[in-house]
Amino acid sequence: MNFSERKLLAKKDQIVSTAISVIKRRGYEGATMEEIAAELLMTKGSLYYYFKSKGELMYHCYNFVLSQATEALEVELQRGGTAEEILRNMIAKHIDYAIDEKETFNLIIEPKRTFDQEQLEPVLQLRKYYAGLFDEIITIGIESQEFHVKEPLIARMMILGAMNWIQQWYQTNGRMDKAQLQETFSEYILKILK
Repeated sequence: MNFSERKLLAKKDQIVSTAISVIKRRGYEGATMEEIAAELLMTKGSLYYYFKSKGELMYHCYNFVLSQATEALEVELQRGGTAEEILRNMIAKHIDYAIDEKETFNLIIEPKRTFDQEQLEPVLQLRKYYAGLFDEIITIGIESQEFHVKEPLIARMMILGAMNWIQQWYQTNGRMDKAQLQETFSEYILKILK
């Protein structure tokens, strides 16, 4: 990769990072290209040089956040331990992203509403791979006889379904802090699997 390509990539990364920050504050609908450009001390036209539309920029934001979350789960799987320990850590990581990256993570729920056809396929593939990491730890738990589940796929869908809804109702000033929520979810999820 030559210097200009590296420079272009670095600028795109900076734009994505800033866009994620704006999305966190304003939500997906409230985030505008004007505000993102202003935070970068750019014109809106300059921003469109790097990303042709808000949809394209949001796709890159989503892909960045879900890729980070995926890497975090892969690290937990590779770290080792009992299936229960690994799953607890994976649940904690998922909840971290669901809360800390709430607006971007919300795009997981209905990607067809947000992304165009060209973007949708890679989004769905990454989402499928992410879900597959939970399938993997459930399978490991079944093989080690830590988990006793007749329908692992249904169990995984219940687990992710419950955790993906957190960002819809969780309030940082609510009854539980994030650590308590992670522990509570771990306890209930493990009851499903044992």
